[in-house]
Amino acid sequence: MCEELDITLNEIPDWNCCGASIGYGGGGELPRLTLSARNIALSEEHNAGQEIVATCAACWLSTREAKERLSEDEQMFKDANTALAEGGLRYKGEAKVRHMVEVLVEDIGFDAIKEKVKKPLEGIKIAGYVGCQTNRPFGIAGESFENPQYLDKIVEAVGAESIPTFEKKVQCCGGALAFSEPEKSQEMIHGIIEAAYDNGADMIVTPCPLCQANVEIYQDQINETYGSKFNMPVVYYSTLMSVAFGRSAKDAALNGQVIPAKKLEELAAK
Repeated sequence: MCEELDITLNEIPDWNCCGASIGYGGGGELPRLTLSARNIALSEEHNAGQEIVATCAACWLSTREAKERLSEDEQMFKDANTALAEGGLRYKGEAKVRHMVEVLVEDIGFDAIKEKVKKPLEGIKIAGYVGCQTNRPFGIAGESFENPQYLDKIVEAVGAESIPTFEKKVQCCGGALAFSEPEKSQEMIHGIIEAAYDNGADMIVTPCPLCQANVEIYQDQINETYGSKFNMPVVYYSTLMSVAFGRSAKDAALNGQVIPAKKLEELAAK
């Protein structure tokens, strides 16, 4: 996707986990925030002057939260730097932290995305599932928290039919409960998929990799519990865009789907 849009991404050397998955479970506030502060410090040292762009909603949320919290709490800022000094790093907090979707919406724009389309996704109806982490508490600038439209606009830009009225677009998928309380998580996923079917969707697209995995991989278990027959492909937005941009099924990572996105596979093969 980035190659087609002339976006260059530089990896942060020796980056570490942002702590989103386990940081709230134990260890305290300082270690959790310092994990993200370390990534920012590494980027500021090795990629000076560049913005930090996260492709994962949870990583974006954790990193942006860390920056805001450390800018507001002088003591926490000092404590984080005391810890980072042990590894020869210093956190400045000057780099801007953005979600990849912000880059697409604010820097590239929907018209430019549309211009890159070589294989319009005509005849495919797609439910845009924003999820909760790209929507709360920060959200995408200018978007409604209750009914954000940017994902629908991306779907339309690549030639597919969007579903602006998809009522579960900002509901949490329960990813944080997937292992501790799977029945609660799967109940939430059931509602999301059911709403997509009720709206006539052929597939679901999301900008959150945890949502993509969580909503896709438990459908067999949900079917067994609820007596449903769900077989709904759930794709990451870059997969959708890569197919529309004319890239191969391999480039678009369609071989990584648990539930095959057959309509995208057919289009990519043409």
